Amino acid sequence: MENREEEHNVPLLGPSPAASASAGAENGENNVIRGRRLGGREEEEAGLGRRLLEENRKLWKVAGPAICTRFSGFGVTVISQAFIGHIGPTELAAYAPVSTVLMRFGNGILLGMASALETLCGQSYGAKQYHMMGIHLQRSWIILTSCAVLMLPIFLFTEPLLIFIGQDPKISAVAGVISVWYIPIMFANVCSFTLQMYLQAQSKNIIITYLAILNLSTHIFLSWLLTVKFQFGLAGVMSSMVIAL
Repeated sequence: MENREEEHNVPLLGPSPAASASAGAENGENNVIRGRRLGGREEEEAGLGRRLLEENRKLWKVAGPAICTRFSGFGVTVISQAFIGHIGPTELAAYAPVSTVLMRFGNGILLGMASALETLCGQSYGAKQYHMMGIHLQRSWIILTSCAVLMLPIFLFTEPLLIFIGQDPKISAVAGVISVWYIPIMFANVCSFTLQMYLQAQSKNIIITYLAILNLSTHIFLSWLLTVKFQFGLAGVMSSMVIAL
């Protein structure tokens, strides 16, 4: 009798206890799912940040030494120009066409051909054919040296070429001297460019960085010593470039 009275006292439109329990369970499950989604998004964002930092670190590990090397090569040219500017206006005017035309022309060809060595050495290093890396390096020396020999007439006959295109004879004469000094620098770049590509293919980039810093520091010191201290003039600056490279 008491159970019947309790059943009659339950409102018809009110939720039953079973329905309330199932609704509470569904709400709890929804909250758990939402929490998991939010936690998953936070983990994805944190994971993306970590991946970006890791990729950035790997990128700078390869690009940093290359930047230092290019900066060192460009810095040698700029430092030489600065010291030549203290010698005289004629020497500075003569150095400008040699550095902006002949040097960039020769370096562009040699560096472009040396970049093929990085591809070949990278393939050999990835395939664990380490003996082929030395073979590719030796072949690149032969090819780039031959290319440098073919460019020799441009540097040997710089003076008549500049006079032919209407340059001042005094400036052309000094430019001819500077271009002859650049010949050993060009052959030094043959070994420098190929060894850079050879080491980059093996991810030994820290060696390139040390050599670039040593190169730039040596050139600054020798340029000051030979040009300012001993007053060797143009020969002091150019011999500093030859020794540093």
